[in-house]
Amino acid sequence: MADTKSRKPANTAFKQQRLKAWQPLLTPKTVLPTLFAAGIVLAPLGGLFLYESETVNEIVIDYTSCDGAGAIDSTLASNLYSYKFTSDNSTVIRAPSYKTVTSNTFLDNSTVNGEDIKRCIIKFSIPMELKPPIFIFYKLTNFYQNHRKYVKSLSYNQLAGESISPGDAGSSCNPLAFDGNNKMYYPCGLIANSMFNDSISNLRLLNPANTSSDNKTYPFSETGIAWPSDKARFKKTTMAPDQITPPPNWLRRYPNYTAENTFDPQADEHFQVWMRTSWYPTFRKLYSHYDGEPLSPGTYEVQIDLNYNIVAYGGTKSIVISGTSFLGDRNAFMGLAYIIFGCVCAFLGLIFLGLHFFKPRKLGDHDRLSWNQTPGMRH
Repeated sequence: MADTKSRKPANTAFKQQRLKAWQPLLTPKTVLPTLFAAGIVLAPLGGLFLYESETVNEIVIDYTSCDGAGAIDSTLASNLYSYKFTSDNSTVIRAPSYKTVTSNTFLDNSTVNGEDIKRCIIKFSIPMELKPPIFIFYKLTNFYQNHRKYVKSLSYNQLAGESISPGDAGSSCNPLAFDGNNKMYYPCGLIANSMFNDSISNLRLLNPANTSSDNKTYPFSETGIAWPSDKARFKKTTMAPDQITPPPNWLRRYPNYTAENTFDPQADEHFQVWMRTSWYPTFRKLYSHYDGEPLSPGTYEVQIDLNYNIVAYGGTKSIVISGTSFLGDRNAFMGLAYIIFGCVCAFLGLIFLGLHFFKPRKLGDHDRLSWNQTPGMRH
């Protein structure tokens, strides 16, 4: 008769859970020093983080409504911009203003079917010399990149350059996989289709005499803004141009794909930045950076081609010009979190110390536990 198989775990210390374990005994001698040490370390560390965050200069300008501003400069209301600088003014700070002009070419001098392009021209002040590196971000609000259906709507294989089947595209990129002619979108999915596509120019320092020949331009670079790991995982598709079509929101940039004009995700770092989705409905993403000579105080101008309809998503869009510290851009959250947590630890330590001093509790002897005694000593 064959032996029946047993599902009983082997008689080993690991499988029978007989491994030695250590469990700390929480006594005043161990808990109180830990709480006070946490408070002493975390609160000053949080103060350092908060100080470093406050040393970052930052300008935030909401230009959501710029397309309706008209051809005359409109001064922004105080709730639409924010200036945060770290020293006294060396020039007059002016409230930002913007106006809208039309152009038949984009900022990169390309044209699209002879259409006119709306361009927002923003003027703002920098009251002090700003040392590089300086970064330009775009900031979006009420845009939920963390929605489950949105996050799942892409094909990693397609973005890696592979030729995917219609079934793979339908399951990965739903609900934006094919157009009315059953051509596959490239890149397919909701994330790619909703990519931010406003174009932001370099910063230009305006001459006080308003003579354009004396204006100074600070060139910002749009390369080196994506993570190297993201750049490595994107490849240009191997599918024939007649089998794919641009996403609906890309038709202005790519009316149709040809052998010479097909989107290459490995060369487009703005696309790589956009495809790394945010956890929060309000977020900012890097657009360009500057590493040249310091920016002089004065009045500046930046131009933005208005291609992105954020109003359709119920949100706002802003341009952010910011410096950096060893912690990154201006963000007080980490410093405040460390300070609050350090103060809470110190406060709890004081409470427990008072309770232990005025109402001490006799500690039990764990050696008296029955399982810690030899059989002959048990009562």
